[in-house]
Amino acid sequence: MFSAVNTGGIRGMDAYPVRVEVDLSRGLPCFELVGSAGSEVKEARERVQIALKNEGMVLPVSKITVNLSPADIRKEGTGYDLPIAAGLLACMGVFHASDFLHTAFLGELALNGEVRRINGVLPIVIALKKEGMDTFLVPAENAGECAAVPGIRTVGIRSVGELLCYLKADEEERQKRFPTYERESAGQVKGSGKDFAQVYGQESVKRAAEVAAAGFHHLMLAGAPGTGKTMIAERIPDILPPMTEEEKLEVSGIYSIAGKLQTEGLMEKRPFLAPHHTVSPQAMAGGGRIPRPGLLSLAHRGILFLDEMPEFSSAVLEVLRQPMEEKRVHIDRSYGSYTYPADFMLVCAMNPCPCGYFPDRNRCNCSPADIRRYLGRISGPVLDRIDMITEAAPVAVKDLYEAREAENTAAIKQRVLEARERQQFRYQKSPYHFNGELPGSEVKKYCQPSFGGQRFLEQMSEAGQISARAFHKILRLARTTADLEGREKIEQTHLAEAVCYNSGRRRFWNQISM
Repeated sequence: MFSAVNTGGIRGMDAYPVRVEVDLSRGLPCFELVGSAGSEVKEARERVQIALKNEGMVLPVSKITVNLSPADIRKEGTGYDLPIAAGLLACMGVFHASDFLHTAFLGELALNGEVRRINGVLPIVIALKKEGMDTFLVPAENAGECAAVPGIRTVGIRSVGELLCYLKADEEERQKRFPTYERESAGQVKGSGKDFAQVYGQESVKRAAEVAAAGFHHLMLAGAPGTGKTMIAERIPDILPPMTEEEKLEVSGIYSIAGKLQTEGLMEKRPFLAPHHTVSPQAMAGGGRIPRPGLLSLAHRGILFLDEMPEFSSAVLEVLRQPMEEKRVHIDRSYGSYTYPADFMLVCAMNPCPCGYFPDRNRCNCSPADIRRYLGRISGPVLDRIDMITEAAPVAVKDLYEAREAENTAAIKQRVLEARERQQFRYQKSPYHFNGELPGSEVKKYCQPSFGGQRFLEQMSEAGQISARAFHKILRLARTTADLEGREKIEQTHLAEAVCYNSGRRRFWNQISM
């Protein structure tokens, strides 16, 4: 007897269809599993046999051969248990495999017959839908994420017993006993509860955070301890524009592969990751024996926040260089190459010296060599990829007492959303989403200053205030500040503000070279 059922596998970020071919024949009783199977896949022999036995289905005494096609791609993970069990049941005459040509099976089996959740279901379902699959039998715990894919029928299976009931039932009974999962309405996305109105003073820093959020620009906050750098950074996610449906699927797929998708459907909020400074380069970039996305990929379409940036090892910081430029992470192994998306917004905070109080010499005793060594932990190439550097000055206690209530998150977010709509309209026929994504070759096309703005840039260049390297950064930032004000043309005031954000880089290097 021969049968074949459909399933899928994951290779890096790419999902692909897999055909599980099962054959029962005469010969010495054995269970052979072929098709470039990894160790977890080979262990399916024991899990499937015992799970079926404990559900009252004893395998016939015969030679069992299971092939996972295509055989030239290595299979990893435990999601092949359920399709192998289904293929065996078809060979035993429980159901006709020809009735399920457009059905895919995914799931891990426990020894008691329970069907357990697996990683990477969402991208597999998306890929198999393109191959013509319209019905998916998946673990009940994975059904919520599958239901987020439109145009398919998702059936949550809790045990082998439920699988048997589904396969034996007619279509009318299946509709009654196994209703398809529907995607729940996301409703209004809740914020973190942290409001910009709680941050007194630091108006220039909050303005920088607004510009960074509106254009998805990388941002560095520098200043003494206790000036509100971390408070402001933690409030940036609540003013970010919401993700599009395409972005939700993309980000949720990454989290599904990493086994970190905690929601019943798609992720609604942009990611915000704040790793500890002891994180390793491998955890940051991703990898492992079975490659998985790292923190850079988990922050895709969201924020990666590095608090006390110079405290991170130089190896970790250098991992940022290529992803910040190419928006993706490459991992090469002897058995293949993997590419993960990593289009994140970097927000980092740092002190101006090891003790944190430079240039206040009444409190700072750091020598020039100590300061150079401390700031020098951030290499030039990494620093050059940061669009904005702004300083958080200490706030006097008197100012805290007299401070009026600051602008709240809702007001700031409204301006960010309006700027986002302008960018969405501007880039609707291009691959870009935000001003911060524009490459140098496209800056001239989308960031055209007015005549007065051009004269201002020329004067600043002649005065040595901007370099050719900073030119594109300043125009991208000015484009965002103009969008926040609803202006189509980039005026001198927008360029002046952008130059201020870039001048922080000059002060940074001056401290290193002092």
